[in-house]
Amino acid sequence: MSRAALVVIDVQESFRQRPIWAHASQPDIVRQVDRLVDAARRRGDLVVWVLHAEPGSGTVFDPALGHVRLIEGLTPVAGEPTLVKTSHNAFTTTNLQQILTMAGIRELSVCGIRTEQCVETTTRVGCDLGYEMTFVTDATVTFPTPHRDLPPTATVEEILADPRTLSGAEMTARTEYALAGRFATVRTVDEVAGATPVGARS
Repeated sequence: MSRAALVVIDVQESFRQRPIWAHASQPDIVRQVDRLVDAARRRGDLVVWVLHAEPGSGTVFDPALGHVRLIEGLTPVAGEPTLVKTSHNAFTTTNLQQILTMAGIRELSVCGIRTEQCVETTTRVGCDLGYEMTFVTDATVTFPTPHRDLPPTATVEEILADPRTLSGAEMTARTEYALAGRFATVRTVDEVAGATPVGARS
């Protein structure tokens, strides 16, 4: 086992139940994540799967509705933990840090949904905890994001029509600007999937 891990955050069916999914910034998220997972396994890195739950909420994140599960096509193998969080970051309400500490891991790559929310928040917290963070942008998903003054009941059509709405590409770019050089190294799937195993000789 290397000193690195891949943390896959919230790539779950819950998001596919929302109408806004049709406008996901990375519709090929399953293939992108699968490439990272395959590369991590080949390198001997730990893969950790994280799901988001809001018990009793009656939303798509309520486990009672059956959507708090990985999107079809993604399957953990033996030895890969699956954690369920109730906070935005993957550390605060899980034992992720304990798992990483016990495995001697100091380097984390993160991917998942949403780019600027749970994936970014996990990246910031991980950095503050002393981990060397890699943010794999094109293995994250975000959506057109409405202005704060738009009513929460706004339809997808109203969100898209509002000139104040930020596109998925704009949200992703802003996240990269906020993280790069401060909290993480920003990389692509191609770069990470072809990376040299930690500790390997050059």
